[in-house]
Amino acid sequence: MRTTRAADAMRPVEIIHDIQPQAGASLMIKMGGTHVICAVSVENTVPPFLRDSGQGWITAEYGMLPTSTNTRMKREAGRGRSGRTYEIQRLIGRSLRMMVDLHSLDGKTFRVDCDVINADGGTRTASITGAALALRQAIKREFEQGNLAAMPDILPIAAISAGLVNGQALLDLEYSEDSRADVDANFVMTADGRWIEAQSTAEGRPFSPEDFTAIAGLARKGINELLALWECA
Repeated sequence: MRTTRAADAMRPVEIIHDIQPQAGASLMIKMGGTHVICAVSVENTVPPFLRDSGQGWITAEYGMLPTSTNTRMKREAGRGRSGRTYEIQRLIGRSLRMMVDLHSLDGKTFRVDCDVINADGGTRTASITGAALALRQAIKREFEQGNLAAMPDILPIAAISAGLVNGQALLDLEYSEDSRADVDANFVMTADGRWIEAQSTAEGRPFSPEDFTAIAGLARKGINELLALWECA
């Protein structure tokens, strides 16, 4: 069981802005030992299925560098993306599209790249939290540069992991906890308290409604703390 922080405590969080100056906006998010670079590219077009719709689009790509984990991962450029990678980048994209009315993006695509440079649990939730902040900055810069007719209303979001380890509900699992969790869960929530995504999976044993309520309560607490990043970013 964890000894350096309470069950309802997150790991230290740090945001480093403009980590890639060539991007429309970029940052590195650090949540404990998990470090992710999130960078936004802006394209003056949309996918074919949205042409002539008046909408813009938000999408995401996710990847892990070969030495981001304890043993070297093969580059997916050489072997093709895994099912896990497709699942995570779809999750990131779905979450980001909840932030803004796509009709307010003036036919532009905002493409967010999330690259994990060090993995210690919670890479998908750290990616969502960082990507949301980077996307907000990219949209704001497009408006300030005269590339959007109006500044869209943006709904803040953030994400966190939680789970059951040895029967105890824990917030923000690091890898040593996640790898032996009985239940592993990921939550995405809006600033007004609505859920975007709630993924929970029994890894060791089935879990009760009370277990889920305990995990979700921790996640809500953690996400509310992460949403404070929107005030200082």
